[in-house]
Amino acid sequence: MSSHPYDEMRTSDGAVRPHYRAFTDWLDRTSPDRIAQKRDEAERAFHRVGITFAVYGEGESTERLIPFDLVPRIIPANEWETLEAGLKQRVRALNLFLHDVYHDQAILKEDVVPAERVLSDG
Repeated sequence: MSSHPYDEMRTSDGAVRPHYRAFTDWLDRTSPDRIAQKRDEAERAFHRVGITFAVYGEGESTERLIPFDLVPRIIPANEWETLEAGLKQRVRALNLFLHDVYHDQAILKEDVVPAERVLSDG
């Protein structure tokens, strides 16, 4: 097992993964000032359309920008197909769970999930 975390952009030997080549080419030929300008443009756009959250405390609230990374997560189609199938499966499972909790409550009656964990407000 590798002691290094997985890098979406590069392989373990440092080579750029094929689906990141166009992006790294752009990154290599773009100045740090231009990248900073792009980040500023994105932040202004996020503020303009309300991609923010409020931080409350001491009687005041502050609107903050949702953190984001200028470097995109590029997911090749074949990997996305696997992710998509898993996401759909989990959404279906969650929807079935919620439907059961709000209707028959079989999952609670059979003690698959302890009722107090679902029905308590804490």
